[in-house]
Amino acid sequence: MPSYQELIAQKNALDKRIEEARSTEAKEALATVKQLIATFGFTSQQVFPWKPEEKKKVEARYYDPESGATWTGRGKPPKWIEGKDRSQYEIKSTPTVDFNAPRDEKNPFPVQ
Repeated sequence: MPSYQELIAQKNALDKRIEEARSTEAKEALATVKQLIATFGFTSQQVFPWKPEEKKKVEARYYDPESGATWTGRGKPPKWIEGKDRSQYEIKSTPTVDFNAPRDEKNPFPVQ
């Protein structure tokens, strides 16, 4: 049975061979990709299609009953709430049931 030191030496030699093989194959793959891009005239957009992330819409936190206007609580406060107690304008969130949540025999419909 090989000793610990011999096994470590074998592992290091194998790691080096693995890295050399990866490097060689990566260079060959890159050359193939470059050749295909040149042959077919692909653009960078075709090779790397990119879609901007859709911004998540922020839910309104405040509601003006007089005008029906809402405000998320971000940015400069609108005139109808400026300097007033915001708690009277808060939109009370309604609980939602998560139907994908794991079921509990005692509470079959967990509310978030």
